[in-house]
Amino acid sequence: MMLMEIKDDFTNNLKKDDSKNFITSKHGAGGSIMQNLIQNCFVKNLSSENSWKEKFNVEISLEDLDDGAVVNDTVIATDSHVVKPTFFPGGDIGKLSISGTINDVSVMGAEPMALTFGLILESGYPRNNLERILKSMGDTCKQAGVYVVTGDTKVVEKGSLDGIMINTSGIGRRNSFLDKNIDVVKKYRKFDARWLSDSNLREGDKIIVSGTVGDHGITILSAQKGYDFDIISDVTPMNKVIQGILEVGGVVSIKDATRGGLGNVLHEWSEKSNVGIVVKDSRIPVKNSVKEACEILGINPLHTANEGKIVIGCVAKKAEEILSVLHEFTEAKDAEIIGQAEKVFGNHVLIEKEHGKVILESPEGDPVPRVC
Repeated sequence: MMLMEIKDDFTNNLKKDDSKNFITSKHGAGGSIMQNLIQNCFVKNLSSENSWKEKFNVEISLEDLDDGAVVNDTVIATDSHVVKPTFFPGGDIGKLSISGTINDVSVMGAEPMALTFGLILESGYPRNNLERILKSMGDTCKQAGVYVVTGDTKVVEKGSLDGIMINTSGIGRRNSFLDKNIDVVKKYRKFDARWLSDSNLREGDKIIVSGTVGDHGITILSAQKGYDFDIISDVTPMNKVIQGILEVGGVVSIKDATRGGLGNVLHEWSEKSNVGIVVKDSRIPVKNSVKEACEILGINPLHTANEGKIVIGCVAKKAEEILSVLHEFTEAKDAEIIGQAEKVFGNHVLIEKEHGKVILESPEGDPVPRVC
């Protein structure tokens, strides 16, 4: 019964409408359906000319489908937030908006410098809720050491919006340790990239996840449905953790495992890097409470959103040292080396279980609606 309730949130529109002609909730859920929309609609209409890229030194742009863009050695990232409910165990839409954008800038190899925000409010929205959200945003900025420098607010008529929506954008400069990090990579293998993009993984690189997966997604689902799961969202800025591992060196790719979870990250890396990936099921950290909830609901925790976890690709020789540094941070105390990039027929993502390897299917989208 529970599984059917979850599926209906996503499939009602698909039953009524043709998803090729109408936007459905899956188009914003972070999996293959959303990627297809971005590639065949957004990129098709918004791709930029090479002459413009050369003029402004654009190294990573919309066409690369990465977490941000790089223009003249400045990383730019943007996020819109519609999480439901607005307040949830471990956080709220304000903390989520600041953390998500800081993380998107940081995983590219940049040091976040400044943030912008745009609020869209429904007429009649409680002033005390707004104050609570703004305070949470401010507290998260202080935690990360990155601040809002400008913003915009719009109010729409009552009934045309579900309370509040937030857009945050961020800019960052090239991290002072990024070049040192890349020099370490080059000691062990060829590396031509200047940034930590999704296409940098190569055979033999190790894959690390910074902690338990699925916490945020199951927290949101529990709050939406009124389930009594004792789980708290992991939402937090990870810029200081990323700074720490760049100081070690040897990192080739970093990605925050948001919509679509760890599974979506692994598939994006595999596709963009043209390499297979094998991870060990026994090494992937999942809290028992999340495992139990996912078993009851029929959800794969590897396809469920996180908002305070990063996935790291690194050269094999530096993996243990990077893991040791991760364990020094509270946010990454449960980090594990979970697998590596390998030569796999068809460049599949495989999970090594007790009785053999199985293919981890690419998620169509996160199983939890309005998860961020």
